[in-house]
Amino acid sequence: MTTGCRTTTVFLTILCGLLLTIIGLTQQWPTWAWPVLAVCLVAVPTVVFRAAALRRGSVPVVFEEQLTAPPVERREHHISRVALPSHWPDYDFLISATVRWYALDASGPGPVLNPAGLAVEAVLDRARTITEQRNPGRVSLVQHELSGALSRMVPDGTGSLQAMAENVTLTLHEDDQERLDALAGVRKDKAVWEHQRKYEQSKREYLGEDVLKDTGSAVVWWLAKNDDHVEKAVADLGLLARLTSAANDTDVPERLRDLLPQPREEQGEESLEGLNTSFHRTPTAADHFVDALNALGFPDGDPRRAMLAKQMAEVIRTQEQHETADAVLRRFDPPARFTSEAGQAPGPVDGGTGTIPED
Repeated sequence: MTTGCRTTTVFLTILCGLLLTIIGLTQQWPTWAWPVLAVCLVAVPTVVFRAAALRRGSVPVVFEEQLTAPPVERREHHISRVALPSHWPDYDFLISATVRWYALDASGPGPVLNPAGLAVEAVLDRARTITEQRNPGRVSLVQHELSGALSRMVPDGTGSLQAMAENVTLTLHEDDQERLDALAGVRKDKAVWEHQRKYEQSKREYLGEDVLKDTGSAVVWWLAKNDDHVEKAVADLGLLARLTSAANDTDVPERLRDLLPQPREEQGEESLEGLNTSFHRTPTAADHFVDALNALGFPDGDPRRAMLAKQMAEVIRTQEQHETADAVLRRFDPPARFTSEAGQAPGPVDGGTGTIPED
């Protein structure tokens, strides 16, 4: 029975005694009735208290121990920028956190004089098993993983206490972060370069092994690009034959030589006018390519001529004809020794169809 119940019982007993006393005086009870009334007023509360005690029973031992057990004492310790290994050598994570623990009632060889050290060691061991398997480039993801793994109270290796960590932050050294960013940039640039290289290689193979494999392939390719200009394709058969021969570094087939224009006659420099001589020269691969560009609508001075010449030289190199490729490049991109005093490289003689002046 609680204290409130006892107080209520005593109050009701006194109230009943007063009422019975008033009734007894007004009714003029006999003298022997008064001692009986007094005994009843004392006996009734006693019986009620005894019945309540028997009904409640004794207090459980566990409950009594809980009442006398001291409160659990929890403590905390802050760690800042402690290095933990990552999956990459020499790239460490830096962890900062608040370590919390409470001691366990465990028998041991002696008391724990530095529970903070045990708690920090237990937390760092748990964190290290995770970080040493993770990529340092995913530092923010690893931080959230550690926050979840360290959020539970877990006994340490000695069984002296349980420890956890909260407010976990994970970073890298500033220099390491810069290196990782630089490596990521290099990998991205390399991937782009690889795609560009494969594209250019595929384009050269397409031009050298398919489009310019022979004159017939070049004509078919030209018609596919210009199916509304059949007459022009017929008129440019000679130029296509020369272009194909230049790409493969071979002579124009005998059956197509009648379609070629007559060899050009080049005049000497004005300083040699007195000689009044002229000579005929066998057209080179570069000459064939110049005529082909003129026929395809790329006039002298068009910046696309140099770009196409570079691509054609690359196609010729795939045929192991490096001298011919160099000759094509020299025709549209003269070497430095021909640079004028004003710092400008003179263009090819006769609008890209002549030869480079000799020293």
